[in-house]
Amino acid sequence: MGYLVSRDDGWRMPDWLWERVAPLLPEPPSHPLGCHNPRVADRSAMEAILLVLRTGMQWNALDATGICSCSSAHRRFQEWRAAGVFAEIWRQGLLDYDEQVGIDWSFLAADGAMTKAPLGGPKTGPNPTDRAKRGRSARSSRTRQGSRSGSRTTARTATITSS
Repeated sequence: MGYLVSRDDGWRMPDWLWERVAPLLPEPPSHPLGCHNPRVADRSAMEAILLVLRTGMQWNALDATGICSCSSAHRRFQEWRAAGVFAEIWRQGLLDYDEQVGIDWSFLAADGAMTKAPLGGPKTGPNPTDRAKRGRSARSSRTRQGSRSGSRTTARTATITSS
């Protein structure tokens, strides 16, 4: 069976990078009975994880690549994320970049999002998109006359009225 990813595909980790990443990996957990299938090589698992992260492909698609199985790669990703491996790789990469090129720490940016407060209650104030509207208009709540399409509703619709 031919695999989609060949050995010289350009997506594999270079040796110099693997030499820096390998010491950051935690010791593999031991199986209590010691009778399980051999563990996938760490480098293969890391290459599979990086392929998923770089391309955005689904974990299940790894099975077709032949690097390693999707379940092994995802399990190892969870192990290493919990151990802080990826945060440490990021930290060391920032330190190396700062040493070689320099990071301008004087410019910082923040990003955020505004969403509805799930438990805000009356303290949150009026919704800014309402623009002080007073309930529904007669056009939008046609319960007795039927709708414009001719269909009639038998259930009552809620009418929102400000007090």
